[in-house]
Amino acid sequence: MGKESASAAAREDEAKLQPWRGDGGDAHQHEIDPPHPVAAPPTARAKPPQRQRDERWRPWLVPTIFVANVAMFVITMYVNDCRKNNSIRSCVLPSLGRFSFEPLKQNPLLGPSAKTLQKMGGLVVDKVVHGHQGWRLISCIWLHGGVIHLLANMLCLLLIGIRLEQEFGFVRIGPLYVIAGVGGSLLSALFVQASVSVGASGALFGLLGAMLSELITNWTIYANKFAALISLILIVSINLGLGILPHIDNFAHIGGFITGFLLGFVLLIRPQYGYRSQKYNPLGYNGPAKNKHMIYQYVLWVASAILLIVGLTVSLILLFRGFNGNDHCSWCHYLSCVPTSKWSCKQGTESCQVFESGNQWNITCQDSGRSRIFINATQSMDDLCYQLCS
Repeated sequence: MGKESASAAAREDEAKLQPWRGDGGDAHQHEIDPPHPVAAPPTARAKPPQRQRDERWRPWLVPTIFVANVAMFVITMYVNDCRKNNSIRSCVLPSLGRFSFEPLKQNPLLGPSAKTLQKMGGLVVDKVVHGHQGWRLISCIWLHGGVIHLLANMLCLLLIGIRLEQEFGFVRIGPLYVIAGVGGSLLSALFVQASVSVGASGALFGLLGAMLSELITNWTIYANKFAALISLILIVSINLGLGILPHIDNFAHIGGFITGFLLGFVLLIRPQYGYRSQKYNPLGYNGPAKNKHMIYQYVLWVASAILLIVGLTVSLILLFRGFNGNDHCSWCHYLSCVPTSKWSCKQGTESCQVFESGNQWNITCQDSGRSRIFINATQSMDDLCYQLCS
């Protein structure tokens, strides 16, 4: 009796130890589950160190660009000094001193003169081609023609740029902004060659173009995608449509948009929905895995990169060879301005006849016939002609 009880107790103890030894013993109500299952449930998987979709970057680059543009405008107005250099009409808001604006007839955007913009780094094709000042393709995107121009662009920058920087970070948005701005400058230089071109509009249209291509290449991860697509196309169409008004360089808009559109496929590509890197799967997990990107994303990436490199390279070569797009496209100028009975689309090709006698200049605008005598003028003859014909 005692031996049987001892034997039963020994068997029971042995059974309790079997799951720990892994000796294949029969399971019963006293078994202890293994502490490490082969495949952990989804909620127990380790969180990867990569940024999650509900996390956002803290924007700092776009606000910095905003401050830089405002600072450059203030510096430009300080250099302009309308009261000292303008001898034809009184400046707008002369109480601002050297920060007062040029006469509205000369600059309706409340800003500096064309001469000052040229001095500060505005895009002048002749200086780029013959003066070897290619840096103007970049410097011009940090200048603005007036307060109205600056406010409109900076509002768009904050509305569009901050959202993109939150989603993709400054490493992608910074190059996108600058390269799109250069793309806009290049197309503008190929078609608008008789005036000074300034403004961040090309870079901003590049951000719009990138938003559109980002929606297309990451199509599978979005809800309400068709509504978003229609909204973006409508916004872009309205803004490009406004570019046919005078005093607006729509070629910079178009060039920036195309450049940004191509860059969006290259820089703003996302992994497809449901993708998870294999290194974050539990040990021993052999379940199905999705590719990081879909085939069409790779195709768009390669095609856009090739078109972008070829387009920028060819544009630079044509520009420095003195190519004028208007000589090869008789209707392209309508993309930037459509003349009506209410306004003209002449690009600052003023011509004046000058009679000089001692310290007096008798200048006549050949377009309007207006004439004026200037005594001891402090401005250049070109500036006086421009103001007289404006």
